[in-house]
Amino acid sequence: MPIKTINNDKLRREDAEYRSFNFEIRAAKTEDNQEELYVEGRAITFNDPTVIWEYDGIQYKEQIDDRALDDADMSDVIFNYNHGGKVMARTRNNTLELTKDKKGLNIKARLDGTEEGRKLYEEIKGGYIDRMSFRFIASENAYDSDNHMRTIRKIKKLYDVSAVDIPAYDKTSISARSFFEVETEKERKTAEAVQLRKKLILQTYL
Repeated sequence: MPIKTINNDKLRREDAEYRSFNFEIRAAKTEDNQEELYVEGRAITFNDPTVIWEYDGIQYKEQIDDRALDDADMSDVIFNYNHGGKVMARTRNNTLELTKDKKGLNIKARLDGTEEGRKLYEEIKGGYIDRMSFRFIASENAYDSDNHMRTIRKIKKLYDVSAVDIPAYDKTSISARSFFEVETEKERKTAEAVQLRKKLILQTYL
């Protein structure tokens, strides 16, 4: 089983990838009867192969290693809408909590601190928005070409978690495809080279 490790030390912010996940909403009240509005969900699930792209009848899968976040920079992660616009929660002021366990990374964002956050909470509560996405940079991957499986071994930085209005969020498939297209092209060229060598060997003995 050919498994290849791919490292990338020359990473830029624009190289960030996007992945989507489900979430839940929860409303709580403090002792002084003030409403606190939270959204919660599991942003990352470890060792859970997921089909994220399909091309020419082949399913390309991805999983995130349970050690991928060990050295990740999560010092200032923000919560917003569609990965842009006003910040509604962030780790730096303790309105966004990130909790890692054996299964993955969980998030809890408090949204009652801004007008935009309160509006977004109501839209989530009403079922108009029911997905989130997170943005990150992977610095080390492993690719199993037999099973078309990418394993993200190291995440360098987690930038944000965001409520999104398109379930799959277009940039998820775009960033995934950019990785798999490169690997697919390498596989195709390798297969062509093998066939060419076989042909030349056959011609030599004819």
